[in-house]
Amino acid sequence: MTNEQTAVKATYFSIIGNTCLALIKGMAGFFGNSYALIADAIESTTDIFASFLVLFGIKYSNRPADKNHPYGHGRAEPLITFIVVGFLITSATIIAYESISNIQTTHDLPKPWTLFVLGAIIIWKEYSFRLVMKRSIETNSSSLKADAWHHRSDAITSVAAFVGISIALLLGKGYESADDWAALFASGFILFNAYLIFRPALGEIMDEHVYDDLIEKIREVSHQVEGIIDTEKCFIRKAGMKYHVDLHAIVNATITVKEGHDLAHKLKDTLREKLPELGHVLIHVEPHK
Repeated sequence: MTNEQTAVKATYFSIIGNTCLALIKGMAGFFGNSYALIADAIESTTDIFASFLVLFGIKYSNRPADKNHPYGHGRAEPLITFIVVGFLITSATIIAYESISNIQTTHDLPKPWTLFVLGAIIIWKEYSFRLVMKRSIETNSSSLKADAWHHRSDAITSVAAFVGISIALLLGKGYESADDWAALFASGFILFNAYLIFRPALGEIMDEHVYDDLIEKIREVSHQVEGIIDTEKCFIRKAGMKYHVDLHAIVNATITVKEGHDLAHKLKDTLREKLPELGHVLIHVEPHK
């Protein structure tokens, strides 16, 4: 299975899961007098649209290179991640606004059975986070990582709702708003997660140097190629699920131009064979002093 197929499959898993949970949370919140659960349902609904965006981003970013995009379409993925972050910020703002409004309004205590619903949701969302995060690491997908964090933030908001409802039920009359305070806390956590998702995507767009481990692997593989004496500069930039590399390789100064050219191609082919996550590899030959 290719990286794209793995990522697409994980995204469909998110879409189906979030659709089911949005319906369950919405009905449980309405009939169980819990705004924290309704807030959870709002977040899950925005997650559905966010996952569709992730799906589009993965498919578009994996289009092959063409005349106008010689490096491919990989940069579409972090751009989609920015939009996903926008969804998170929007849902957090709505939840915070509604929570503050409900805190100031008298309402009934949540129903005890809502705790069982939340317990099942927390377990499922944490499982979803771990599964999708694993797939994001396997595929080097920043937008899939953002989708995974949607699951984790959903799990945290559900934990907050669980705590809020428990406090309201244990302390009884006068503590009905504990549920709403829990939703307000959850909105703050969603905003914090939005920043954690936004920062790496921004680094990807700005070609930030954060790939020391991959550079070390590239140098190790390069030293295995006969004729490569050493490596010098190595620059990496990420686009979608691929890493594009500019590498300076040191070779014997007495070889011919053709031999240096052939050696550069041999190094490029070896790197792409041993490190399949690499995209374009540009080799600059340097004479050994």
